[in-house]
Amino acid sequence: MTGPLLAALARLLSGASVRWIDCQPDTCQRVYFANHTSHLDAIVLWSALPSALRAITRPVAAKDYWEKGAVRRYMARTFNALLIDRTDIKVHQSPVDMMLREIGHDQSLIVFPEGSRATGSDIGEFKSGLYYLSKKRPDLELVPVHIDNLNRVLPRGEFLPVPLLSLLSFGPPMWLEAGEPKNDFLNRAREAVRRLKDL
Repeated sequence: MTGPLLAALARLLSGASVRWIDCQPDTCQRVYFANHTSHLDAIVLWSALPSALRAITRPVAAKDYWEKGAVRRYMARTFNALLIDRTDIKVHQSPVDMMLREIGHDQSLIVFPEGSRATGSDIGEFKSGLYYLSKKRPDLELVPVHIDNLNRVLPRGEFLPVPLLSLLSFGPPMWLEAGEPKNDFLNRAREAVRRLKDL
């Protein structure tokens, strides 16, 4: 399965509509950050990008999930996932340092700051990774994305997706402000994602 075929299949299964709100697709280096509702989130968000952006954008995903079984491993390679080992995190080999090393100054990332999938309708608290990414690379453009209805396409505990309509909303870029405290930044980023649901 090639990248374009995987992207087309993901769009078909998710029925995803895409909105760009005060933001346009661009090949500048970005971090797309989104709420996390389903194991399909990474693939569907990646597939929603134009092909030129997909070629330079790497979803960050959990190694323990995407290396379980030949099919998942193959799919992760196809959409060029950057797999993070959540069970073996070392101070001098942090996931943030790994991400920045892997993307250099050319590639973009897709991240899910909640860490694990949310169980309710609200967006969970953001973990600190997005803040440290921004602190170490303040030039990175941060684009909030709200994913709606994917938790019903692939509900927790299910293996096969149920074709339904979903919506991805890309919002206006933001950056870490000089001297902005971590909690203030994370709350602002979380609110940027939440606000897209109501637009």
